Amino acid sequence: MPDSPKHSGLSSGEAAYSALLDALRAGTFSPGERLREEEVGERLGLSRTPVREALRRLESDGIVEHRPRIGAVIRSLGHTEIVELYEMRMVLERTAAEMAARHGAEAEFNALDAINDRIEAARDTPARGAAINQDFHRGLYLAGRNRFLLEAARALNNALLLLGPTTYTDPERIDVVVRQHRDIITALREGDAAAAGAAAEAHLKTSLEHRLTGALA
Repeated sequence: MPDSPKHSGLSSGEAAYSALLDALRAGTFSPGERLREEEVGERLGLSRTPVREALRRLESDGIVEHRPRIGAVIRSLGHTEIVELYEMRMVLERTAAEMAARHGAEAEFNALDAINDRIEAARDTPARGAAINQDFHRGLYLAGRNRFLLEAARALNNALLLLGPTTYTDPERIDVVVRQHRDIITALREGDAAAAGAAAEAHLKTSLEHRLTGALA
C-alpha cells in the first residue's frame, strides 16, 4: 500500500501514516480495535518501525490512545463527543457553503454534482458511498477558498474516522443525503450564500440524528 502512487515521495513513516488513515477511512480498522504493530504491518505491507511512528502520530492526532497493558487502541467517541463533533461541523460547513456560494466556480459545482451522482450509484456498497461522501464535503470546503477553514476542517475530518460504521447501509438514508446535497448545490449555483449555509446546516442536523439513532439502537 505505501508503494502506491499516492504514497510515493513520502518517507516510510509518512507513508505508513497515510496508509493507516486510508485503512481507517475504508473501515479496515474500527473504533475500539487494538492495533498491534506486527499485525498492522502485515495487513498493510509495512515494517514495524514506520508503523510505530505512524501510531505515535495518530495518538497525537487524538485518533489512537495508548492503554496500559493493552497498547494502541483506536478511540471510540461517546454520545457527548459525537454531538460536539457535529455541532462544530455545522459551524464550519455552514461557513464553507456560504463562502462557496460567493467564491466557488461553476466547474466546482459541476464536480459536486458528479460526486453526488456517484454517491447515489454506490448505494449497494455503503462503505464506498461513505468514502465518496467525504469527497463531496472536501469539495465544498475547497470551493470556499479559505485555507484557514480548510485547516480547521482537517482536524474534524480525522475525528470523523472515530464514528464507526457508516449509516449508508439504509437505502432511505442515501435518498435523503443525495437530496440534501442537491439542495446545497442549487443554492451554490444561485449564489445564495444564506440558502447554501442553511442547507448545509440542515444536512448535518439530519446526519447527526441518523448517527445518534444508530448509536442508541
